[in-house]
Order: sequence, then C-alpha cells, then structure tokens
Amino acid sequence: MPEFFAETIKALALDLDGTLLRPDNSLSERAIQTLKTCLNRGMKVILCTGRSAESSEQYRQAIGAEGPMVYFNGAEVVDMPSGKVLNAGLLDPAVADYCADLARRRGLYYQAYIPQSPTLLITETYAPEAEIYRRHTGIRPVAGNLKDALRSPGVSGCIKSMFITDPSLHEGIRAELLERFGDSIYVVRSSPTFLEILRSGVSKGEGLKYALAYYGLKGAQAAAFGDEENDLPMFAVAGFSAAPINAKEQVRLAAKRVIGSNAEDGVASFLERNLH
Repeated sequence: MPEFFAETIKALALDLDGTLLRPDNSLSERAIQTLKTCLNRGMKVILCTGRSAESSEQYRQAIGAEGPMVYFNGAEVVDMPSGKVLNAGLLDPAVADYCADLARRRGLYYQAYIPQSPTLLITETYAPEAEIYRRHTGIRPVAGNLKDALRSPGVSGCIKSMFITDPSLHEGIRAELLERFGDSIYVVRSSPTFLEILRSGVSKGEGLKYALAYYGLKGAQAAAFGDEENDLPMFAVAGFSAAPINAKEQVRLAAKRVIGSNAEDGVASFLERNLH
C-alpha cells in the first residue's frame, strides 16, 4: 500500500468534521504542516465538506490549499480563493417548502441555505438547534419566513437544507421525503444529528469528480478521507479511501483502510507514514 499511495495518488479529498478536524473543531499544527508538505510535493488538496466556503475558510487558509473545493456536500464546487462558483446544483424550492411544512407538523428544527449575496441561512425559529449549528460552523442562522425567502426575486432553489434532530427520527424523515419526491432528491446524514436534503445528483463524489477533472486527474489518482454517510460517494470515486476509527461502522467497512481517530490526528499520521 505505501508504494501504491506514494506513486499513484496526486490529490487528497478531505472531509473536515470528524476526519481532519479534532473533536473541538480545531485543525492541529501537525495536520497543517503535513498538508503543506503534500502541497509542496505537487499534490492537490481538495476540501470536500458539508460546510459552506465561509465556514471552511479558516482551515483552507491555514493549509494554503487553492483551486476547486467541494462545499455543501457537493452542491457547490468553488474556486478558492477567488470565490468563483464553478459548479452548483440547487434543490427545487418545492422540496424545501414541503420540508418546512414537515418541520412545523412534527415540531422539528429545519433550515435552508438560500443562494443570495451573501448566502442566507434561514430558519423559521431560532431554536437551540440553531445555536448548536452556529457554535459548530460559525454560521448564524437568521430567523425569518423561509417560504417567502424561497420566493424572493432571482431565487430558483436552495443550495442545501437540513433537519437538526435526534438521530432516531432520521429514518422516518428520510422515508417520508423519498416517498414524496423519489429520486429527485438526495437525503444524507452528515453528522449524528444533521440530516441534509439536496438535489439528486449532488454529492461529495460528484463534486470530487468535477474538481479532479479541473486538474485533468482521474478518480484513481485521488485518496479520500471521511467518517460519515455523506463521504461514501467520494469513497466510490477515489482510488484509495480511508476512514478514522471514530467513523460510522458502514463508513469504516467501505474504506480501504481504517486509520487513527481525528482526536489522534489520524489523517496526518497516515500521510506522514505513507508519503516518504
């Protein structure tokens, strides 16, 4: 494996939360220096995250990575640091509208990213879940009428939306949405309490394909690192995949290698051992 990795891999596709970042959402100096070494060797570092560009920017800057980054679970591929959106896929506003009704009906927390300038994250009630999200990402949801926001001039959909709720409720929400909208949507868990709804065809895997094509690289030349259900599509694209020991079981089983936990700088440790 070390020989294959060092000779073949030209790009690193990195999930942030639960993978590259420590449990306190910090990026260690060890990880920063290891990834800078990769960049100096000519490797491409591609952040592939459910976060927005704004929420990810401190980490990108610390690493010094540039070029196409995959944000919002693939709903946007953005050239950084220019901020130019290279590829995007918007969720039909009718889906977000239905989700807002579902949230009201079941007493759930729901929010959606609206593609304005700057991007608007809106929720109908600033509940405790909104504060949890703000602490986690640095992005503060704005309380307002979500349905009106979706009907604003120039808005043709939302970038992504999410329920933040107890994991035991996820499958029921997923089942209701898939029964109504079928294969026109992609429903995926991005953290233990985050259930995201995106347009069908949007995923980290599709975003990674676009980013690699930008560089003229193939999937076999990429290594993907991730810990959650939303990372599985990029595992399917990449020639090599690794999951930290703290990853969900289905993700560990899908990965070609299980590495140290995010608390132990598992990604940096693996790269240090395999890129000599």
